[in-house]
Order: sequence, then structure tokens, then C-alpha cells
Amino acid sequence: MTPIIFGKSVRGESHIRRGIERQDSYLIIDGIHKHDRNNQFYKDISEDIKLIAVADGHGSESCPYSKTGSQTAANVFCDIMAEYAAKYKNNMSDLFVSLNCEGETARIAKHIVSEWDKRILTYHANLAKRNIPKKESGNIDEEAIWKQYGTTLLGMLITKEFAFFLQLGDGDITYVDKNGVLPVIEGDKILGVETHSISKPNSWKKVITRVIKLECVSELPFLYIISTDGWLNSHSNDKEFQKTCFDYFNLIKEQGTQVVENNLEVWLSETSKMGCGDDITVVFAYFEKE
Repeated sequence: MTPIIFGKSVRGESHIRRGIERQDSYLIIDGIHKHDRNNQFYKDISEDIKLIAVADGHGSESCPYSKTGSQTAANVFCDIMAEYAAKYKNNMSDLFVSLNCEGETARIAKHIVSEWDKRILTYHANLAKRNIPKKESGNIDEEAIWKQYGTTLLGMLITKEFAFFLQLGDGDITYVDKNGVLPVIEGDKILGVETHSISKPNSWKKVITRVIKLECVSELPFLYIISTDGWLNSHSNDKEFQKTCFDYFNLIKEQGTQVVENNLEVWLSETSKMGCGDDITVVFAYFEKE
């Protein structure tokens, strides 16, 4: 069961007015794109493996470099999940069992967060050569550095048999078929505009995961949508958001993925303009009969 995957990320209308760069990032790894990655694990994984990562940098005054933070988070998720897929490439059933184990998903969450931490420190000090904040003790204030790059993270690993989902912070992972719209993961909501962030201490504990056997979902076609919170927040309520998800599903089914992909950037920009004004990133994984 091979999906058609595509997406777009647009700069929010409010960011355009204020001269702020887009803070969202996304990465899609499939048979076409994986060979662009300078990582041995991508060479080892099957062509059937698909990876999607979507990250939303916070963009606040205290997080001035969150664009780099979101790009790094997307890269880290795909790199680490490619490593796991390569490890189990000869036995996907064992990978399915592993990803259903709470202890193993905790290790994956720790691995993602620690790798992000490491890459951000390296970038900040060695590549960007930015100021290194110090504690009163004289030691490097690593938490102060990480905070400047704060971001959320949504991820999806797709195999022939199952899909693995990961969420840290806000955003939405949504399932759509002819019967309607359902959240894949019920995110851990925080009141107001606050969200869990990969940059916070022990953020791995806030990671939520789920594994779904694809043969157990509805009959084809069906659609998974991964989106940053700018998309949901540009709707007046959850019901209107779900209606939009269902409309996109029907549009893809009736007119094809290429039509939607060709127009998606314009449509999302209009949604941001008429909605909350935030950046919007949406990635679709559409499953149909082969």
C-alpha cells in the first residue's frame, strides 16, 4: 500500500506584514528524495519506506532562531527513523512490535531530543558562531541556547504494513476517509498559545506516539494529513477544520493529487490571510488503489 505524498509550507500573512521569515519546516523522504540525503541509513532502507516530518518554530522574541530549530527537528526525525527502518529492514514485523513498546518509543523520543540538542549546540557555537550564554558557575547555559531555537515536531513513518506517528507540541495529524475525519493523536493541549517544545528540559516525556496497521483502516481511498497549528487556528472551530480536511479529501479523490498540489500554495496563503495570519504547513499522504 503505497501513498502519494505531497505538501506545501507558506509564510503567514502576519509574518509577511512584519517582515518575519517563515518558521515552519517540513521534509518528505521517499524513493525519489532519499538518495539526496548524506546518510548511510537512507541507502539501506527499502524504497517502500516513507518519512514525513513537519515542525513549527515558535517565532517568539525569546526564540529568534526557531526557523533553524524547526529545520533541524525535521531532519533529526527523518534521520533517526531511517536508522530504525534500516535496522529492521529484513523484518518489518519486528519493527512494528518495537514501535508498539512503550519503552522503545521512549528511547526513540530521547534519541530525537538528544540529537536535536547536540546539533543545535554545534550549529550555535561552530557554524553560526553566536554568543555563548554562561551560568553564574561559568558553565555554558545550554538550556538558554536551546530555547532560542524552540520548535514543535510532528512525524510519520510509513511502511507497506503500518504507519508510525509521533507528536511533540501542537499541530494536527488527521485521518480522513469517506466516513469522515478523525484525529490520529489527541495532542496534549495547553491553555492559551503555549505549547510543548523540543527545546524544554525533558521534552521527550511530552512525546506522544501511535502505530496503526494500514490493513485495519477503512477501505481505500483514505488520507492522512499532517499540519502545523496555523491551519487549525485559521478556522473558527474544530468542526470547520474537519470540514476543510474532508473537502480536501474529496477534491483529491475527484480531481487527483496533482491538481491539489499545483494549487496548494495559493490556497494555504489565502487561508492564512483570511485566518490567523500564521505560517501554515500541510502534508498529505493519500492512499488509493494501485
